[in-house]
Amino acid sequence: MRRLNTLDPRRIILVVGVMLIGLALFMLPPMVTDLAAGHDDWQTFALSALITGFFGLMLTLVSDWQGTESISRRDGFVITAVTWLAVSIFGAVPFVLLDQDISLADSWFESVSGLTTTGSSVLVGLDNMPPGVLLWRSILNWLGGVGIVVMAIIMLPFLRVGGMQLFHTESSDRSDKIVPRAGQLVRYIAVCYGLLTLSCLVSYVISGMTLFDAVNHAMTTVATGGFSTHDASFAFFPNRSTIWVSTVFMFLGSLPIVIYIRMLRGGSWAFWNDVQVRGFALIVATFVVGLSIWRYLSTDLSLLAVLTEVSFNVVSIISTTGFAYGDYTAWGPPAVGAFFMLTFLGGCTGSTSGGIKIFRIQIMWLTVRGYLVGLISPHRVHKTLYDGRAIGEDVPIAVLAFVSVLFASFMLFTLALMALGIDFVTSVTGAATALTNVGPGLGPVIGPVGNFSSLPETAKVLLAFAMLLGRLEFFTLLVMLDPNLWRR
Repeated sequence: MRRLNTLDPRRIILVVGVMLIGLALFMLPPMVTDLAAGHDDWQTFALSALITGFFGLMLTLVSDWQGTESISRRDGFVITAVTWLAVSIFGAVPFVLLDQDISLADSWFESVSGLTTTGSSVLVGLDNMPPGVLLWRSILNWLGGVGIVVMAIIMLPFLRVGGMQLFHTESSDRSDKIVPRAGQLVRYIAVCYGLLTLSCLVSYVISGMTLFDAVNHAMTTVATGGFSTHDASFAFFPNRSTIWVSTVFMFLGSLPIVIYIRMLRGGSWAFWNDVQVRGFALIVATFVVGLSIWRYLSTDLSLLAVLTEVSFNVVSIISTTGFAYGDYTAWGPPAVGAFFMLTFLGGCTGSTSGGIKIFRIQIMWLTVRGYLVGLISPHRVHKTLYDGRAIGEDVPIAVLAFVSVLFASFMLFTLALMALGIDFVTSVTGAATALTNVGPGLGPVIGPVGNFSSLPETAKVLLAFAMLLGRLEFFTLLVMLDPNLWRR
């Protein structure tokens, strides 16, 4: 009898096949959009859907796997890594086939950036692009926000395959079970994510956006993805109310999805009772107040204009959305330093945002405080509590491991980019924004008013890999390099 801990390639092939079929279905709305608008690019999406669907169907057929066993931890890691890689490759097919002279490296970069909700882009002239292309970028953001692996949980129960393990391997975070079954969890996630997107869409329309812009920006805002339909991003929209709608929903997209599920299940005050949400709100408020004072004293703008500009940009970066509204790098050195710090912080665990995340920052603070108490009173028994509960000994170790790998990767990718002849600021902030899935970097090349199109193709491939590494929180991919994973 086959051992449960043994990798079964048929299972991996089956899951990847199903994911590709799902991805092909999502290529149909851009096809219909271009067809309705009279653009010939609808043929590109039709062909892309056929290619992706064909490969997906072939994989599901050749897998020939009818087992009922649960997915092991080993299977979960492999399936997660292979699925993200496969979906990012086929997500690039429409860009490759477009009549826009987009290279393979650029196409994969754009696909990975969308699916990882990074929002960095190599495309220019968005205002003149066919609507189907713009919609496809937004769909990639939206799918990446909820997570390709969560999509797997939706489909795997119908294939008689366990799915909860995959939900845990997409992220290295640990969270309490709020519902007993994976299927129930997925239904609640889908409802909450859908309602949040619909609310954002309606709010954008009310604020003055066109319906097409509202659909696209609702998907990319809630997903904290950052793709826009205009080169100027949110500087394109004249209404201040539109900016505030985006600010609010970027903030909401940075909160744990479990908060919305608990509220849906009757916990109306769950939003305010969560210690991580309170910490996130406090950090956002601190940066907004501090930068608003600096900005107000150094410019002739009104207080409302300053608050609008600062609030939007602070929430955009800390939520790792990456929408642009003006050039905050022109605000002076303190502002540049503050936004570089915000690049690493991120939103809450269990949300669509990237970065270190607030939970880990709070755990690091509690660990440091506990260590200081131990230095002062070495014989005192100090119990570290988080939200009223004792922290397990493995939690600070996991947080330390994550932060260590993040900054080690940051240094390695920075050196690699500089070895390609890229300047220091672009290399440093490019590595940081890719690993934390933020989007814009600093400087004139990849800053908030810049673009990644001028970088060498090798650099784009490196940054795309960094985006995947950061999105899967490092260990899901790094564990693939451990020989112990492959031993029977």
